Amino acid sequence: MTQKTGPQGVLAAATVTTGLVAGVWYAFACAVMPALRRSDDRTSIEVMRNINDVIENPVFFAGFFGALILTAVSAWQQRRTPRSRWVTAGLVLYVLVVAVTSAANVPLNNELAAAGAADRIADPGATWESFDGPWTFWNTVRAVLTTAALVSLWRATSLLRAAHPRASARPVAEAEPRAAR
Repeated sequence: MTQKTGPQGVLAAATVTTGLVAGVWYAFACAVMPALRRSDDRTSIEVMRNINDVIENPVFFAGFFGALILTAVSAWQQRRTPRSRWVTAGLVLYVLVVAVTSAANVPLNNELAAAGAADRIADPGATWESFDGPWTFWNTVRAVLTTAALVSLWRATSLLRAAHPRASARPVAEAEPRAAR
């Protein structure tokens, strides 16, 4: 990477990974949790526990923590540019996402796991009710925060493209080797 494309690439990667994470929270908000509410309580508990087990994988963690790391690196790279405030806003918002996830959603997931096997829970209705409402609320909070972080990073990338139009969209003729022209 050259000096000019390095910061552009990091900002682009931060924007993409943040968008991917926003999409995960959005999918839970508009599809996964409403679908689980249509199921019986034992099924909802079992499926949510399975989701919590399988989401802990390298692909999800690469996006979740990658967004944080890439946005932090981009904030440092852009610190003396007109884009700084947008990248910094994205970073602050995403740090809040990590905080909400760590302080609210993960402990709720752990409580659900500690309740035991779904078919052995004495009152699955009470267990699901104590999980679903708070978890969905905090998921919505992190979905809004991540989307706001994405918008901030998108604004920074727009400003960067405006400042370096040739780096973001080279004409086809320039992309061809000289001998081919």
